[in-house]
Amino acid sequence: MASPGLKTAIMLSLLTLLAACGKKEAPQEYLPRVFVQEVKPADYAAAVTLTGDVQARVQTELSFRVGGKIIQRMVDVGDRVSAKQVLARLDPKDLQTNVDSAQAQVLAEQARVKQSAAAFVRQQKLLPKGYTSQSEYDSAQAALRSSQSALSAAQAQLANARDQLSYTALVADAPGIITERQAEVGQVVQATAPMFKLARDGDRDAVFNVYESLLAERPADRSIVVSLLDNPDIKTTGTVREITPSVSAQSGTVQVKVTLDSLPQGMQLGSVVSATAKGTGKTAVELPWSALTKNISEPAVWLVDDKGEAQLHNVTVGRYLTGKVIISAGLDGGEKVIVAGGQLLHPGMKVEIAENTYQDLQPGAQP
Repeated sequence: MASPGLKTAIMLSLLTLLAACGKKEAPQEYLPRVFVQEVKPADYAAAVTLTGDVQARVQTELSFRVGGKIIQRMVDVGDRVSAKQVLARLDPKDLQTNVDSAQAQVLAEQARVKQSAAAFVRQQKLLPKGYTSQSEYDSAQAALRSSQSALSAAQAQLANARDQLSYTALVADAPGIITERQAEVGQVVQATAPMFKLARDGDRDAVFNVYESLLAERPADRSIVVSLLDNPDIKTTGTVREITPSVSAQSGTVQVKVTLDSLPQGMQLGSVVSATAKGTGKTAVELPWSALTKNISEPAVWLVDDKGEAQLHNVTVGRYLTGKVIISAGLDGGEKVIVAGGQLLHPGMKVEIAENTYQDLQPGAQP
């Protein structure tokens, strides 16, 4: 038989076991696990990538100064022309007729002047001898002056007719390249109607059409790197020369002209180019898109306060980018923003902060 001491020990062990079985542990409070990012404001400058083309600084629309029918066209788009080169001609028949008529009028007036001059000379010789009157002398003098004036008018008309005839030839006023053409042989055109567009030799601009909203912040550095779209290795630098003050009614954009410092081999007139410009730097906070939520209709983020509770906080979004947002106002720095795990939170809810950072969860992160 077992000794009394052993029986007592067994009884105590059984009582302790029964007491342990009857005691239930209190369930631990559930705390959602979240990933946070500490707010660190930094200078942020929005980058805008633009696509445009290379254009001549000076482009001239060439047109005939008289109307008529085109009988000859010597150039086409892409042709290089020199100063004073004839680009097209009009039928000169009608204007040649005007020249012939004006020339005949000049000859007639020259004959009248000669006749009036002879009559006046006779009056000059007769007046001192008393063989003519003062009134006849004055009439001869007036007739001479009148014929001389008529001759001057006829000569001016002849010069004008010759000028009009010379305008039947459309001439380039400077060397350059033809970039547009509207003229066709047989076409009847009006005076001043554009026939060709000439890109003059000289400075070249990279021209971009930009939506006005992208220029809300003017670039701090007006120097820009411009590269060829097909081959980014071909690049040059330029300076913003002009931003049009009005928005185009057709495209809704403004035009930005960048003067190119040089034109490298391969980048020529009409080449498609790209450039990236950065606006003025401003203090802002960069967060992953997953941190953004909304408070009714306003953008907001979840913050973790000193008590470990989640609080909804309104913010101002300055810019939406791929995979991230730029917060321009609402965060001062040092706050803990929930960037993952905030889908089922409500204000005042306690949370558990994960030890890993949000970046550790991203694809390609190093362990």
